[in-house]
Amino acid sequence: MNWYPWLNHAYRQLVESHQQGRGHHAILLHAHEGTGAGALLYGLSRWLMCQDKQGMKSCGKCHGCHLMLAETHSDWHVLAPEKGKNSIGVDTVRQLSEKLYEYSQQGGAKIVWLPSAELLTDAASNALLKTLEEPPQNTYFLLQCQHPANLLATLRSRCFYYFLPAPENTMGLYWLQNQLPAIASLDAQTALKLSQGAPLAAERLLQADKWQQRNSLCQAIAQVLDKYDTLSLLPLLNCDDVQQSLHWLISLLSDAVKWRQQAQNYCVNQDQQVLIHRLAATQNMEKLLSTVDDWIRCRHQLLSVVGINRELLLTEQLLNWEKQLCSTQ
Repeated sequence: MNWYPWLNHAYRQLVESHQQGRGHHAILLHAHEGTGAGALLYGLSRWLMCQDKQGMKSCGKCHGCHLMLAETHSDWHVLAPEKGKNSIGVDTVRQLSEKLYEYSQQGGAKIVWLPSAELLTDAASNALLKTLEEPPQNTYFLLQCQHPANLLATLRSRCFYYFLPAPENTMGLYWLQNQLPAIASLDAQTALKLSQGAPLAAERLLQADKWQQRNSLCQAIAQVLDKYDTLSLLPLLNCDDVQQSLHWLISLLSDAVKWRQQAQNYCVNQDQQVLIHRLAATQNMEKLLSTVDDWIRCRHQLLSVVGINRELLLTEQLLNWEKQLCSTQ
């Protein structure tokens, strides 16, 4: 697994706590997607599993290190949904708990890595909670999440909460431009802002197909402002990654609000300033804010209401937006 320079500080803090005897048996790592949280927990796992630690580093030579590098360590368990399922059920947690109470097969630490704690069902969370309350000796739980508020409060209370921030903008931008040297600086800055400063997410966004998808949406929005035909956006929005498309749309509208407030320097979409200016000119501040709220509400419904008719909801919202645009002509 790759390592990223902005993880060094967090890694030192977590390892030092164990070296000083303050290491918690359960860590809840809160991090946005694309910050390298998985790499951080894997690095900590390697250090905990190492049989010949070299200060804050794993030796890379012992049997435990070789097994971790090959991802075949019998005492390193990844807790994830079973094939074909999108949640982690109680039976999966119970089966793992039984293994943890057995002797360590390699004679050292046992580690459970949970890449997405939000996927636990309530029953699975309660089953895991029992193990966290009375953990087997020399056993560590490394939980990863993006939205800790979605976890049971009792589960959160049994863990040591650690927030991994995105790196400073200069570091993230420097890394991103080293990875993608052909990318224009303005595009790199925009992708980083659209990804809440997470470099790995920005790198994925800048891949040719994804970046072109965003550019196509921006061009389609510009045509909407010419023809006031918002329904032409429906094919671009009504797709499986609708959440990301709506994020792009909402960020452009939010930038238009900033433009009206003469805060252009704080715009996210620095590569689309002409479009942002046009959006800002189409509606007054009150209607712009109302449009932003409407789209945020639409996105929330799509994410939270089970079985909702996506096409119907998007069509209704697009028609409402068209009515607001036409009322300002």
